[in-house]
Amino acid sequence: MENEDERGLRSRFRAGPKTPTSPDIDSSLDGECNRGERHQLNGDNHVISNGKIEVEQVISKKLHLKRKAEHLRIDLMRQFDSQVNDFVDSLIEESASLEPVPVPAVFSPPLSDKERSKLRDFRPPHGQGKLFVSRRSLLDELFEVNHIRTIYHMFIALLILFILSTVVVDFIDEGRLVLDFDLLVYAFGKGPLVVCTWICMFLSALLIPYTLFYQWSQTQSGSYSHPKLCSFLFCSVFLLYQALGLGFLPTYVVVTNSLPPASCFIIILEQVRLIMKAYSFVRENAPRVLTWAKEKNTAGPVVPLISQYLYFLFAPTLIYRDKYPRNPVIRWGYVATKLLQVLGSLFYAYYVFVRLCIPQFRSISLQLFDLRAMVLCVFNSILPGALVLFLAFFAFLHCWLNAFAEMLRFADRMFYKDWWNSTSFANYYRTWNVVVHDWLYYYVYRDFLWVSQKRFKVGAMLFVFTVSAVVHEYILAVCFGFFYPVLFCLFMCFGMMFNFILHDQRKGPIWNIIMWTALFLGQGVIICLYSQEWYAQRYCPLQEPSFLELLKPRSWSCQRPDDGL
Repeated sequence: MENEDERGLRSRFRAGPKTPTSPDIDSSLDGECNRGERHQLNGDNHVISNGKIEVEQVISKKLHLKRKAEHLRIDLMRQFDSQVNDFVDSLIEESASLEPVPVPAVFSPPLSDKERSKLRDFRPPHGQGKLFVSRRSLLDELFEVNHIRTIYHMFIALLILFILSTVVVDFIDEGRLVLDFDLLVYAFGKGPLVVCTWICMFLSALLIPYTLFYQWSQTQSGSYSHPKLCSFLFCSVFLLYQALGLGFLPTYVVVTNSLPPASCFIIILEQVRLIMKAYSFVRENAPRVLTWAKEKNTAGPVVPLISQYLYFLFAPTLIYRDKYPRNPVIRWGYVATKLLQVLGSLFYAYYVFVRLCIPQFRSISLQLFDLRAMVLCVFNSILPGALVLFLAFFAFLHCWLNAFAEMLRFADRMFYKDWWNSTSFANYYRTWNVVVHDWLYYYVYRDFLWVSQKRFKVGAMLFVFTVSAVVHEYILAVCFGFFYPVLFCLFMCFGMMFNFILHDQRKGPIWNIIMWTALFLGQGVIICLYSQEWYAQRYCPLQEPSFLELLKPRSWSCQRPDDGL
């Protein structure tokens, strides 16, 4: 492009007279170039035999200015786009409530001690938080573009190749087609126990928190002499139920019955989801009851109907609202498509493990730490780790949540944002899983800031990271049957470090490349280390392990027996 402009400028000047007399040339040089064959610079007169040198200077300066203006335009457009997106997001959040809020101190005069005490007791009004609006999932919009849909077709083609390779290898080894899917059968074993456990968990999460909250709301009407004591008692009972009823008992069932990994994930993920939903229900409605107890503006406390709470337990969100935007009809064809895509993703993951993971880790020689073997293991695990990452995102965050949202006519489908365009890990954490991020932001981060009177923002961020890392590691430890805090260390060490180093000020394609490189490498580390520990637990079982032996990774000291398994 610049070469064409340069040739155009050169031809234009050569076509004219030798001595440039054009006014725009004079203005572009700001008086540095004068008409004629002579010009004055720094007090010295230089004679130019023709206008060639002057024309070359004009062309060079014009091209330099053009390149500079182009770079400036790109930077301005990028900054403008980022600021507009941030402004729109903040505008949507602030428009959730029309009630006045305290003016920030930077726009107000210094507060008195009395005003500070009032501000310290201020609670955001109910509804000021996440605003639910009717919107489609991002991938549904992107798949309408042929170029993006072609990428989806490429993944389907890769699945077909996985299936063909497995069928061909099985036919060569066995002389027949092997279609038993033994890995899937094992992973989802003990189905009746899983269903019974889930029904008990769900019914308890439906009845106990709602009943406790309803009874507590009646104690705030003024007929009880000690409402604060009642609040303390009901809060204690609720937390005890969260810890024992939803926390300990499902975990006890999983551990004592030695459920296989996929069945464990179903129980434990549902356990965490129901705990978060029950907390959100109480957290969102308790301020309304307390406000009613002070104002007494209605005949009784505002308690949601149990049908509203039931809808919330199934809705694909962790933030309670009495009402959500709803679609007018259910597209059952869309539901069937999403459920089939979930099923296809399960088979995709099956073939990834069968073709890329199990042969590698089953044949690997488990021995004491070997740096070369570890490096090769990590890099060989990057491809299956990346595929598992994409499949988990597509199957759960897109297909599964959209299927339930469609069946419930839930209209807000922003379960994720464009995390793949992130140039910082801070943005990646906000956009990868919007459903969980909203819960952590409103109930952990913002409440931490409210308790600390907005003094410890870094502490609030560290607390959110710690909660998220502990819960993730708890899920993996229970489901895999061993404690190996690889994910916790990656979260708290590298994840925290990248959150501050690769922050939101990092823009440009290079930072997106760095983000993807770190993400792929982390997936390779997770797949490699957890797979090694999985097989070490089976090659070197302990008969009566002590507590310290349970905490020590078995892969550090296990050597595979000669006969293998």
